[in-house]
Order: sequence, then structure tokens, then C-alpha cells
Amino acid sequence: MKEITRKLNGEIDRLTNKTFKFDERVGEGWFSAVYFLKTKEIVQNHLKDNHVTMQFFQKNDAVLCGTDEVIALIHTFADHPEELEIHSLKDGDKISPYETVMTISGPYQNFGYLEGIIDGIFARRTSVATNVYNVVKAARTNGKQKPIIFMGDRDDHYTQQAGDGYASFIGGSTAQATHAMNEWWGKEGMGTMPHALIQMFKGDVVAATRAYHEQFPEDEVMALVDYNNDVITDSLKVAREFGDELKAVRVDTSRSMVDKYFLRNQHLMGTFDPRGVNPELIFALRRTLDKEGYDHVKIVVSGGFTEDRIRMFEELKVPVDMYGVGGSLLKIDIGFTGDNVLLNGKPEAKEGRRYSPNPRLEKVPYQPQTIDEEI
Repeated sequence: MKEITRKLNGEIDRLTNKTFKFDERVGEGWFSAVYFLKTKEIVQNHLKDNHVTMQFFQKNDAVLCGTDEVIALIHTFADHPEELEIHSLKDGDKISPYETVMTISGPYQNFGYLEGIIDGIFARRTSVATNVYNVVKAARTNGKQKPIIFMGDRDDHYTQQAGDGYASFIGGSTAQATHAMNEWWGKEGMGTMPHALIQMFKGDVVAATRAYHEQFPEDEVMALVDYNNDVITDSLKVAREFGDELKAVRVDTSRSMVDKYFLRNQHLMGTFDPRGVNPELIFALRRTLDKEGYDHVKIVVSGGFTEDRIRMFEELKVPVDMYGVGGSLLKIDIGFTGDNVLLNGKPEAKEGRRYSPNPRLEKVPYQPQTIDEEI
């Protein structure tokens, strides 16, 4: 059973390293800035009786993510982690600019070298969670929540998929493209066919969809219909072939292309941008499917969708049933800062920073961690 299931069932309060599987070199300082490692040595030899409080904040309205990971990191790699006192918010909490999200108190040499890693975890996880939350919110502009498929596998290094997938889940996405994205929280990735499959069938969308259905008969039939840049024609072809079995078509037209529908109907042009997956194309697709009796077929769109673009589609009431979103969800634009703000119980901080207690923080009990256990 995954830890996330136990957490959602209330059996455990936080995820641990059984989920995160940290690189053991974290404990060797391999991923810490060298000045933190040098400071650790200096403090050990000159100021070992210190007791500091380090607090973390950022400067946006955001959806916090990374707290479980950070706590597990500290409990795994800090010296004498059982002696540290941690207070923290939780993954999924909405946070405000400059709000303290976590404090760690104890001898600096026991945990200070982890500061940069902690900032990085918070920055990436919170950025992705917040991006997804904003996109999910945009997709319910009309009062009905449209599902968001997280399709970020091609937009960043593959090693980031598990953490990004978890952050996406915290932000509100429950469908993701790869198994790795689901590793910390879900079951399996989802998806149907790429353009490469249709290419292997020489552009025959019906043949490619038939082969897919024969190979994966338990999957719902969803056809990718933009390969030939003739979305409406190919959608009708697969609809006529599969009838009630066809559950959806996906439109992924390049932003540099104008669908052949508009080339056949040039009188429609001149008042909108006809490139890519545009509202007029989706309206036309919906009208045609409905007219032919295929009103049960859902429309999925992907390709360059952002929060603003989804909100625009929703405000125009474009008949989209599901959005596939990738690169825009992985923009890391929320940075965290860790500051030492108390020294031996008294205020002591960089000019402009001060201890900022937050009554929402909860004390975190110590939980022993290992670095070699499997789920």
C-alpha cells in the first residue's frame, strides 16, 4: 500500500522517505552549497553551543507543497534529528506572501547545511502545485470542473517526474501521463496514442485507432485527430468506424498550422487567429459531431495550454471536455528563503528579516527514517 493511501486514510500524518527515496549523498553534503558545509565546520569548532531558529517563507499567494518531503529530509539527514523542533504547515495549504511556512530549531551544525536543499524542494513543489491549482481553477470558470491531464514528461528532466506528479496532485490534477508521475500518490499513468502511432499507419487515423483498440480492448477509445491537419474529417472517420465505442477525440494542432477546415471555408477567416487549437475549430468540431449523431464523443485539447488560455476558452464557452497541459505547469517562479531569526532564544537576523511566528504552524513529531526501504 502506498504511503499516500495510508495518509489519506488517516493512518499516518506525513509521507516519509519510503516515498521520497532520497539520494544518500545528501548526508555527505554533495548537494549542499559549499559555504554551508564550511559554516558547519566553523560552528562545530567555535560555536557548538548555539541554538538557532530558521524560518522559511516566499512572496506569493500560493499552494504550499514540499513540507512532507522537507521534514523527511531533515529526519533522515540532520545530526540528532530527534533533538530538533520543527513546526510546519501542510502540503496543500494556501499560503500568503511572507507567511512563515516552517521553522526548525536546534544547533545550527545539526541541520543548517540542508538550507539550500530545503529552499529548492519548497520552490519546485510549490511552484508546480500552484501552477496546477490555477489551471484547475481556470478550468472551472463556468462552474463545471473540466479535468486536467498533467502532460509534463517532455518539458523537463525525467528524474523530476515523481515529485512533479505529486505536486500536481496536490494542486488538483488527478490524471497524469507517466507511471513515474503517479509513483508517490497514484496508480498508473494514462494516455492513448501519439502522432508516431498514426505515422506508422501512414496517416490512417482509423487504422491506428483500430490497432490500439485491438491491443488495449479495456481502454476507452480516444482518437488523436490532428495528424493530417484535418480535425473534423478525421474525427468523423473514426466516429463512423467506432460509433458508441468512441469516447473522445483529442485535438493537438500545432500553433503554426491552420486546419484544412478553414482552408475549405475561407469565408470564416479574418476575424480570429485560425492557427492551432482555436475556439472556432472546436466549435465547428462539436457542431459537426452533434449533427452526425455523435454527441456522446468528448473533445480533449492539448498543445500550449496555459491558465490564461484555458480561462479564455472557458469564458467563450468553447465545448472542451478535458485539457491536456504540460510546460506551463513546470515554470518555477516561486522562490523560498530560509533565514536564521533567533539565536539562543533572542532575535538575531539579517537586517530586514525578523522572527515571524505563525499560529497556523503545527509541531511535527520526530519520525525515524531510513534510506534503503522500499514501498
